[in-house]
Amino acid sequence: MILYHTSYIVIEKPDLEHSRDYLDFGKGFYLTSMRHQAVQYSERFFLRGRPAFICEYNLAETNNDLSIKTFESYDEEWLDFVFQCRKGEDKSEYDIVIGGIADDKIFRTIDLYFTGDISKDEALRRLKYEKPNNQYCLRTQRAIDLLEFVSSEEIKK
Repeated sequence: MILYHTSYIVIEKPDLEHSRDYLDFGKGFYLTSMRHQAVQYSERFFLRGRPAFICEYNLAETNNDLSIKTFESYDEEWLDFVFQCRKGEDKSEYDIVIGGIADDKIFRTIDLYFTGDISKDEALRRLKYEKPNNQYCLRTQRAIDLLEFVSSEEIKK
């Protein structure tokens, strides 16, 4: 499976050491199967005056000893999981988590929920009709080691 990661540098050998905490699915190396989503993400680097590179990887077939969690929609389970991860309270031991990304529109809703400005029911009502983008979070080095670097491309503004 081909996956993409956008950064201000080319990352041929990803690792957990350089991953940030408190993201949607916790600490990990984040990718997407949607190239256009990776291109859109490059705008974040341009706004900071940095270059943007899309790295392409092949994710080898996962074997049965990896723990994989997949979220099919923006539902209560997804919302609770993201809430726990962003607070640093997730205790799950998934190697890979796959599901919708909290893009700008989705983030506004979950931010209102996280700050207590809207209820969980209202957040879920707002998220119900949103079609998820996707992100793959490889949360263990064992999962990251399944990635094979294919190529990189600098995205021009």
